[in-house]
Amino acid sequence: MTARIGVITFPGSLDDGDAQRAIRLAGAEPVALWHGSHDLEGVDALVLPGGFSYGDYLRAGAIAALAPIMAEVKDAAAAGMPILGICNGFQMLVEAHLLPGGLIRNAHQQFIRRDQRLRVENASTAWTSQFEVGQEITIPLKNADGGYICSAETLARIEGEGLVAFRYVGVNPNGSLDDIAGLTNPRGNVVGLMPHPEHAVEPGFGPDTAAAMRSGVDGLAFFTSAVAAVVGAAA
Repeated sequence: MTARIGVITFPGSLDDGDAQRAIRLAGAEPVALWHGSHDLEGVDALVLPGGFSYGDYLRAGAIAALAPIMAEVKDAAAAGMPILGICNGFQMLVEAHLLPGGLIRNAHQQFIRRDQRLRVENASTAWTSQFEVGQEITIPLKNADGGYICSAETLARIEGEGLVAFRYVGVNPNGSLDDIAGLTNPRGNVVGLMPHPEHAVEPGFGPDTAAAMRSGVDGLAFFTSAVAAVVGAAA
């Protein structure tokens, strides 16, 4: 079977087309979905892409979390569908309470863009199975509101339950608690992270540094992991 992965476009989305390209390079069929619809069109997985939905008014991701299609996203998450939130999509997931905590203005109060080293902390999710725990990868980062926060009780829970999917390595670019770059839910089907794996899927177009050592394609494994999860579930 060919996996069909939906990418939801919101007003202000910037990276929906890049996410669709990454899905195609991973061997799946990208399906464009609209924020105002209630139809997921039978997709097998979902990506909430980066950007500045609704201009980041109120809080980043807060208005998008109330979009009509998010009712279906919540139902799909509860049913076990693989869902990935990238940057603004991660913000939507926490605002929709599909992942814990919140994301606030970077500690240095500046927009940041850099090739960011990450360490894989959980390789048992639908979006990380092609990685190994402890593996270091390089993924582009670009955000103004990427500082991860939560209560002390929530932090103890996510650390204790192994829900941290990725941590920043070398530099904490935004003041996130415990260097947290990405999270998973307990079931492992919902993952959110601030860096942009869809920008590191093709040689020559992603980070190609001494730290990467893999021609800038570290992001592709996010999408091939989802394809493997979908195909495996259908077998």
